[in-house]
Amino acid sequence: MPYWNLYLQDQGFNYQEIGILSSIAIVTRFFAPLVWGWIADKSGKRMLLVRIATWMEACIWLAIFIIPNTFQSVALLMLIFSFFQNAILAQFEGVTLFWLGDQRAKLYGKIRKWGSVGFIVGVFTIGAILEIIPISMLPILLLIIASLAFIWAFTIREPEGAPTSQKHLEPLLPVLKRPEVAAFFTIEFILLFSHAPFYSFYSNFLKSLNFSTTEIGFLWAMGVVSEIVMFAYATTFFKYFSWRSLVAVCLILTSIRWLLVAIFSHYFIGQLFAQCLHAFSFGLFHLIAMRLIFQNFSIGQQGRGQAFYSTMWGLGVAFGSILAGHYWKILTGEHIFMIAALVVLFGLCFVYWLPKQIEKSVS
Repeated sequence: MPYWNLYLQDQGFNYQEIGILSSIAIVTRFFAPLVWGWIADKSGKRMLLVRIATWMEACIWLAIFIIPNTFQSVALLMLIFSFFQNAILAQFEGVTLFWLGDQRAKLYGKIRKWGSVGFIVGVFTIGAILEIIPISMLPILLLIIASLAFIWAFTIREPEGAPTSQKHLEPLLPVLKRPEVAAFFTIEFILLFSHAPFYSFYSNFLKSLNFSTTEIGFLWAMGVVSEIVMFAYATTFFKYFSWRSLVAVCLILTSIRWLLVAIFSHYFIGQLFAQCLHAFSFGLFHLIAMRLIFQNFSIGQQGRGQAFYSTMWGLGVAFGSILAGHYWKILTGEHIFMIAALVVLFGLCFVYWLPKQIEKSVS
């Protein structure tokens, strides 16, 4: 949510505290996805976990008005919130892929884009509302959204093709030891490490440059629009280009994206173009990841496979957020994004171990 750190800043937290709070909210990805993935694969009740998690999220946003407004109390709430948030994202991806069955390669992008549409609607709507009401009221809006998600979760059944409860789970280590799988998750860590200044401080960065809340929301939304376009037409890329080449392109264009954010920091059009590259830095990379997970991890490992993907996401962003928050005042936002542009290129060192096509990595 692009406005949460603005809320924290409004509540009197400094950049270092915001960086720590952002990393705390993300640090649960070190372990929470694996916990939820194990429970999902063991029980087979993925949608039940989603319903429990959305209910807990609603409780968290209600509690924000009850507890003392201190760093420690907000940190605790963010820890609990993100722990349950991890039950939703990874497992709902798995539910979607199971429901699509043999049509997943063709239809996943078309289904996934509606999550992006929801994000755009949320960003624009909340941004417009925050032009009218103070940002201190943001938790009320999030409470409403979480409550609606909880209610809507009851309309989705458990996928018919998914495994039910398992007494003995297949080990993940043999899969994670495959060179192509290990290389991909290493690249993911590096890519998301470079994303940390963006996810944690981009809104604050733009606000300090006198961008309005509406402009900030529009830029976030345009990033997601580009993501939707990628989800709709990515099959063309997979048809004509190798998997190895596409991952390399994602890394290079992400580096260019952070350079544009830094160099054209005062220019709306420059930021807009940088956001359009979100189609590659997230959209295309995410589609590759979903194919990798479904083709390398067995049916009984899908929950934990999705969970490991989320864990590496969290590790990268958490470590990056801590460092970005610490150095934000020592350096400048522009310098931080330039460093991110250099860091992401290290991922190219691991592209060699990726197969040219995803199908070749399947044992």
